[in-house]
Amino acid sequence: MHTPAQAMPTISWQHFEQTDIRVGTIIEATEFPEARKPAYKLLIDLGPLGIKRSSAQITKHYTLDDLPGKQVLCVVNLGNKQIGKYMSEVLVTGFADEHGDIVLAQPAGPVPNGSKLM
Repeated sequence: MHTPAQAMPTISWQHFEQTDIRVGTIIEATEFPEARKPAYKLLIDLGPLGIKRSSAQITKHYTLDDLPGKQVLCVVNLGNKQIGKYMSEVLVTGFADEHGDIVLAQPAGPVPNGSKLM
């Protein structure tokens, strides 16, 4: 039986507004063999914010050929994160399935790259 997830503590609207979540289109996906857990390196077009790099542990649900052209939601103001020799510039968001494998968070329809989650 699945135990229900606990909600996080309530935050203020001001705190939520500080999280900058934007949509971008994956333009390139490559293998990331140096990662400790299976992952891909992604190049994401975030429109006016430019092209940013990220790594994502999404190898269970997506192949390298599946990813280019997909729009994804990215947190763009967390700062850079060094992952091995790779510098990740944005966090690609997703949800864990019943096995803990990540499914990408995506808009329901096409929107301009760089659009902010409202």
